[in-house]
Amino acid sequence: MSDARSPRAGPDEAPRPDPDTRPAALGLVLASASPRRARLLEKAGLAFEIVPSDVDETPRPDERPAALVERLARAKALEVAGRLGPTPARIVLGSDTIVVSDGDRILGKPRDEAHAVALLEEIVGTVHRVLTAVAVVRSGALLARSLVVTSEVEMRAATRQELVDYVAVGESLDKAGAYALQGEGGRRFVVAVRGSRTNVIGLPVEETLALLAEAGLPVAADDDGLRGA
Repeated sequence: MSDARSPRAGPDEAPRPDPDTRPAALGLVLASASPRRARLLEKAGLAFEIVPSDVDETPRPDERPAALVERLARAKALEVAGRLGPTPARIVLGSDTIVVSDGDRILGKPRDEAHAVALLEEIVGTVHRVLTAVAVVRSGALLARSLVVTSEVEMRAATRQELVDYVAVGESLDKAGAYALQGEGGRRFVVAVRGSRTNVIGLPVEETLALLAEAGLPVAADDDGLRGA
């Protein structure tokens, strides 16, 4: 007659934990509606749910670029974590990206197509910086871990008509700096990227995975999948 009881640990084996007493696996929540960040996380092999944050993104007077993005990333993660509550256990990921012109002016997302052209006129023919902050917090917690990653992007000079034609493609309006590195903007204007390429797209994947691991989320990057990001 077979014994249906769970096997016991041998003399050289550690006792097996009772399944009912094991800590619940942490889930991941992306506090952003950005399809680009979601795609990067998917390419890294992570499962997650999306709960967009509700945070005022207005810069404070004289706020420096790195301070701005880090404050907003932390605020987004904390706002969603507080809304979700402490159970079930989850890690909330917040992020914010800005473009900074060579004149040290912060460029956010354009209001409309005319504004998109104006933003692009500030950065074509120059080297600009892209700053992305990432923050992680356990649901229900009051403290967040965060970091800021900076990349440099060199763009060729372009005529106003080239910029108008590019904006008409329709990929500018939801992006800081009014261009998509992974889209037509990158193909038409970008000469070189120094630093993390995924940072320019909206999420520095390598640094994000390290931060999630520090917070207790098991991660294993899919390097092959990320090469095409």
